[in-house]
This record gives sequence, C-alpha cells and structure tokens, in this order.
Amino acid sequence: EMAQREAAELLRGQRKPRSPHGWGLLVALWLLAFYEPVVTEGHLRRKNLEFIFIRFSAWEFAGCDKLWAGLVTTLCHHIRQHFGALPLSVFHVLGSRPRFASGFSQREWILKKGTCLRLGGLLLVLAVGIGILLVALLVPGVKDHHALKVVGSAVASLSGSSLLLGALSILKNFLVSEKKKIERLTNSDRFAGQLGFMSKIRGEVEVLVDFLAFMEVFERRRLRVVLEITSLDLCYPEKVAGVFNAMATLLSDANAPFIFLLAVDPSVIVPCLEQTGCMKGLADNGYEYLNRAVSLPFSIPEMGARSRLRSVAAAIQTREDLMYRIIAANVAQTRRAPAAPGRKGADSEAVAWIHEAFRCLHDGSDVLSRYLPANGANVRRIVNTIPITLRLLLHRSGASGILSPRAAAAWVVLADRWPGRLSWTLQCLEDAGQGVPAADSQRKSLWSVFQENAGELSALRGPLAKVLSLDGDPELFQVFLARDFPFSAGEARELLGVTVNLDHSIRRHMALLRALDRLGKAAP
Repeated sequence: EMAQREAAELLRGQRKPRSPHGWGLLVALWLLAFYEPVVTEGHLRRKNLEFIFIRFSAWEFAGCDKLWAGLVTTLCHHIRQHFGALPLSVFHVLGSRPRFASGFSQREWILKKGTCLRLGGLLLVLAVGIGILLVALLVPGVKDHHALKVVGSAVASLSGSSLLLGALSILKNFLVSEKKKIERLTNSDRFAGQLGFMSKIRGEVEVLVDFLAFMEVFERRRLRVVLEITSLDLCYPEKVAGVFNAMATLLSDANAPFIFLLAVDPSVIVPCLEQTGCMKGLADNGYEYLNRAVSLPFSIPEMGARSRLRSVAAAIQTREDLMYRIIAANVAQTRRAPAAPGRKGADSEAVAWIHEAFRCLHDGSDVLSRYLPANGANVRRIVNTIPITLRLLLHRSGASGILSPRAAAAWVVLADRWPGRLSWTLQCLEDAGQGVPAADSQRKSLWSVFQENAGELSALRGPLAKVLSLDGDPELFQVFLARDFPFSAGEARELLGVTVNLDHSIRRHMALLRALDRLGKAAP
C-alpha cells in the first residue's frame, strides 16, 4: 500500500523521496549544519509513508532491573541503525527541531543565519590569527616582536578550539550511542535514587523525536516507528507495569511518530497490573486500565478450519528432522521394500506412522482437524509431541498393537486440549480399576468413567479451579470422547505410559484431594 501511495504522489507531481545514504548523506549533513527544516502545508498533505518496524521481545530484557529501559534502548538502537550514526550525531550538536510554516509558504528549508555568522566569524578570526602568526614568524623585521606572536597564537587557538570542540562533540556522539548512554545511567550505583534520571531519558527521547521530524522533511515523506511488543505476559508484574509507563512516556508528545503493537493475553496481563500500584484510582480493575492505555483494541478471532490447517503445515515444516517431503520419500521407499531388521527398520516404521498421523492432522475432511487449538503455540506443541509419542508407542507395543497412528495423534490432542478433565478421568480409572474384573475394566469407555465421577469433580471444582481453567470447551470434550474418539479403558492405560504432554503432578494432586474428601465423608 505504501509503494502504491508513493507512486501516486509522484504522478501528482511531488518530488521524489530521498534517503540519507550515498550522496544523500552529504546533502543531509549539509542541511543539518546550515539549514532549519520547516513543516509546510504541502508536507502535511503528503500521503506517502515509511514504516520502521522494531521488534521488542520483553522476555529478552526480563532479567534487567528496569524493563522499560530496555524498550527505550531498543528504540534508540534501531533508529540509529536505520538512519546511520553520523546524521544522528551531527543532529545532536547542530540540528534543530522543524518549525511550522507561517501561512501557505512552501519553502521547506531556511538558512540558519546565526550559525552561518558564528561560523564565518570563527573562520575569519582564525584566518586573522593565523595571518598575524605567520607575519610574526616569517616577515623580516617583525620576527623580534614577541607580543605579536602571542596575540596571533592566542587568537588562532581560541577560534580553533571552538571549532575543535564542536567536532569533538560530534565525534563523542558518534562513538557513544544513545543506547550506551542509557545503559550507563541504569548501571550506575546511584541509579535507584538519582534525581533527574527520568528527565535525562526523556531528553534522549525528545532528541529522537526531533530527529525523526527532521528526517521527515528531508526524505519528503512521513515516518512512523512501529514497536511490536511481544512476550510481555512472560515477565514479572512490576516489569509489565514498567513497560506501560514507558509507553506512556514515549506517547506523551502529541507529535511523536510512534505506534505500539501490544501482543498480549489480557487474561495474563490484567492480574499482573492489578498486583502493582498503577491501579490506584481505577478500583483495582486491570481491564479498565487496559481500556485507557489501548486506543485500538483488536481481539484476534478464533481460527477457521483452513487457518488451523495452515498452522499445522507451518508447524510441521519447522521440524528439520520431520520435513514433509523427506517423510513422504521415506514412506514411499518403505512401501516399495520390506523394512530392514534392527534399528533402521524400526526407524522407517516410525517415520511411516508419523507421516500418517500428520496426514490425519492436515486432512480437512478428517474430524481430528476440527479439534486443533487456535493457538499457534499449542499447535507446535502437538506437532512436536506426536513423533515422540508414536516412537515410544512402537517401542513398547510394536506395530501389531491395538492403536493406530490416528488414535495416538487424537490422544495427544486430547491431552493438550483438556489436561484437567483427562487427568481426572485417568485418576478415577486408576482408583476404580482395583476392585473391578480386568475384562470389564478394559472394555469400559473413558467417557462413561468421566460421567460416573462428574459429580465428585463438580464438588472439588474450587480447589481444582486453576487446573480446570486450562481445559477447552467442555461440550467439545464430550463429543470428542463420546462420539468421535471413544477410547476404551484399555486403550487409555496403554497410552498413559507413553503420554509425555500431560503433567502427571495434576493427577497426584487430584488423588490427594479425592482421598481427603473421602476421609472427610467417612469420619464420624
């Protein structure tokens, strides 16, 4: 869209955009030193935009004392990297913030008369001082005048030192980036109680904002810096609140060209905010705080069938050892020739099972694909777990077992989508299997076991609230076990030994709660 807008601007007769690279760098340095940018009405009407995308993973900075400092340093580093260190260093010393034009003037650059006069004066004084010094040193008859040498050297030194100080300031900003300045401040022993620390950070941010406004006029297009903030829901509560404060600081300037994309799970972020002190005056309501901080909420809708299949395909392709084409080739080779004995034969057999399980997941006509989670992380977990589960199953039972690759894949999905209800059902099955004949307990369906003990689970829903919150739709759980995949108790026992994506500590916790509940009922 931005490329189309830029082409449309050129057709309208607008001047071609430029960049601070190559010959454009020399032009930018010349304008930085001797001209002041002006925001005209024509500039405000420009439709062409350039987006600078910056990815900020909060988890990478979770170990530092101030997470928001990591956000500011990441912003400074990427802007410096995008435009180059030299233009930003010169702007620190000689640059000025653009001013708005008076009236409808289209003049975008105004000569800095004061800078030109000061520079001209310094050069003139320097030339005069050098001239006096040369006369005192070279002209016969004047060499003996010591006072003339002193005056000439003093005038040349003063004017030259002023120019040298400006060059050193540019060199210092070139070598010491804004990121290093902020890191030096945060590493200081006086950081915790340093007065004016936030004002220094704010000053660095204001310089960046002014520099971006200057580059807008120079490049002849609007600039927007997009910060993508991810993994914030993996950090501690106080650091989450610190990032929100940093966002508020960066957005406090009405003309700041920043756009924040905050990718978070509100169910995780809201409790973090409510544990900190930033909720004062909002009735400790984290959702109210989010509503005030976020100007454009966008809740990603649930995935459709095709989106889930695409997510599965993408997750499969990330497995280097399970690439789809390699697996297909191995399967074709396995079908052409009998499996070799030993480890190679077992591996070929496992590859064939893994391919069949992935085919069922990726087949839109298979009912199993309807139970895939909408969360991409859960899809990747399922894809990573299926090969391990199938290899363990083949190692324990062999290919002549009672279960198929499709059933094993369905079991992995069941354990991922409903870990709480499945753990409860397996624990009830384990407790009830001691007094029931083996044949009857093997044929019993897993859904009937859950139904028989659903009342007890409802009575214990208070202590198990956090575990049950991990489960998906309860009605889908019923359809899964009662109709689409009616696992028997015998199949469940066989699969339990190879289940690696189910936290077994949940079952131990449930067993303890059941025992305590029964003990309380049996007590006189």
